[in-house]
Amino acid sequence: MRPERPASSLIRSALLALVAPMAADLARADEPPSKEWAYEPALLRPFWLGEVTEGESVLFLKESPTGEARASVLFPIRRLLAVRNSAGDVLYEEGRDYTWKPGSREVVLPAGSRIVASTPADLRRPPASQKYQLKHRDGGADEIRFGEALEYHGLQTSLTYEHDAGLWDAPTPKFDPAALPRTVGKLKAGEPLRVVVLGDSISTGCNASGWGGGAPFQPAYPELVQRHLQERYRTDVALTNLSVGGMDAAWGLSKVDEVVEARPDLVIFAFGMNDAAGRSVRDYEANVAAFLDRIKAARPEAETILVATMVGNPDWVLLRQEAFPEFRDALARHVGPGVALADLTSIWSRFEQLKRDCDQTGNGVNHPNDFGHRVYAQVISALLIPPDEQPRP
Repeated sequence: MRPERPASSLIRSALLALVAPMAADLARADEPPSKEWAYEPALLRPFWLGEVTEGESVLFLKESPTGEARASVLFPIRRLLAVRNSAGDVLYEEGRDYTWKPGSREVVLPAGSRIVASTPADLRRPPASQKYQLKHRDGGADEIRFGEALEYHGLQTSLTYEHDAGLWDAPTPKFDPAALPRTVGKLKAGEPLRVVVLGDSISTGCNASGWGGGAPFQPAYPELVQRHLQERYRTDVALTNLSVGGMDAAWGLSKVDEVVEARPDLVIFAFGMNDAAGRSVRDYEANVAAFLDRIKAARPEAETILVATMVGNPDWVLLRQEAFPEFRDALARHVGPGVALADLTSIWSRFEQLKRDCDQTGNGVNHPNDFGHRVYAQVISALLIPPDEQPRP
């Protein structure tokens, strides 16, 4: 009989068993999508600015005794402008396919709607019936449904709508040219910029439609940031993505030499999802601090954006939910000249309060969908583009 392993070791081994085998699949993230994504500046305008939310994703769920399917959006709707499938090639009709009431955040599907709707049972799977075992926090035998590629993308719907301005009540990034002065200075001067991204499977592009090879073929957040900065500043932004699925901040620390070799002007350091399966905040912060020290010593002109990760599905028992704000606060302690924080944790936590996790998940547990990848790009680019220079609706 094998000796029992410590609980923390078992947790981390289980997480790696979930994400590490995906490394071969993640190679697709380095290949261009089979079709070109149509860049639209408004899609990358920060969702918390202005009075139009573009392409917010929802998953319609049948939970009521009447069998009606419902979903909620982030803001009370003043006017619903467009409802499309996630691929973007079907425009649905008000009345026939959906109904809504001004001032409400809820959209309802009437009988006969062509919009895809799911039941809670559709988002569960029998134990040991899928590639990864994703035990639900409710203790039931059924597991959370895992989306290996674009399964959730196919279940979700995209809404564009008008709402009152100034309603977002969670922290948002603030543009400060003194925070990342070299990076902002190079962009404003139209000089080429070299960006290195180092992160986990989220940063490789997992579950973006371009990664999955499906319409609308949207790239993941690193490429979205690259494209958005190029379009805004009309300069060349070279992207090197060293991210690997299943990795954590300790692994990121081991890759300093490769980061330096790419001669970055800006480093985007994005870990926390895999660390949340068992790493203490002390160890996490020690790895982050050591990474920053080594980058500063080897390439003092490089600046860094620390990404506080999205939160994972609260129903997945493997993730320690309290770790996400702890890690965010640890990153915030290292913000200073040349180091900025992209706080996805606060934004995603508010998402989870206003909507369901299935509305913006890419795989059911710990990846964003297209909307989520755009939010990542919006938060990061907001540190580099003044709000009055962001795209308009």
